[in-house]
Amino acid sequence: MSVRTEDRVASRLDDAGLDLLFRTARSHNGWLPTPVSDELLEQIYDLMKLCPTSVNGSPARVLFLRTAEARARLLPAVNPGNVDKVRDAPVVAVIGYDLRFHEHLPQLFPHNPSTAALFANNAALAEATAFRNGSLQGAYLMLAARALGLDCGPVSGFDAQAVNREFFADGRVRVNFICNLGHGDHARIFPRSPRLRFEQACTLL
Repeated sequence: MSVRTEDRVASRLDDAGLDLLFRTARSHNGWLPTPVSDELLEQIYDLMKLCPTSVNGSPARVLFLRTAEARARLLPAVNPGNVDKVRDAPVVAVIGYDLRFHEHLPQLFPHNPSTAALFANNAALAEATAFRNGSLQGAYLMLAARALGLDCGPVSGFDAQAVNREFFADGRVRVNFICNLGHGDHARIFPRSPRLRFEQACTLL
């Protein structure tokens, strides 16, 4: 059955959906030994890829570290306080950004093929665009994972140069952040820290 545009705009998640994605969702530090299937990881990507990026550039590149051997390659680059949570996570997503994302624009932005040249001829613009939109896609990945029943534990405490040497040695992709995925151990989460109030963070003009 088709859905009118005005109906889609008017609809919204119910409280259960908002809780799942935001209000009761937490960053997890410990993990249950529940496996995460490759099929579920593909479903996560199939949701995150639908979300907006500049010129539909889609610069994020994700390594899903699914085995103990793969995670062991990452551990030397992780800050000591994060080693246990990374080692024990069922899956660790290494979220990078492709500096040459524009090479895919003929496929992704076919109605204006000349757009690729803007980035090919301006490395600084390409890097800024890739990093900004790759960050957005990393957030989309987390929301998609939560929507599909997984917990997330984003991590920025690591040596980016070491991760790049280990996983992105050709220099085309650079790491942005890593995110542990799985079924979190709710007994090991900390109390939620305070957040800024609307008036502290937002201005209405």
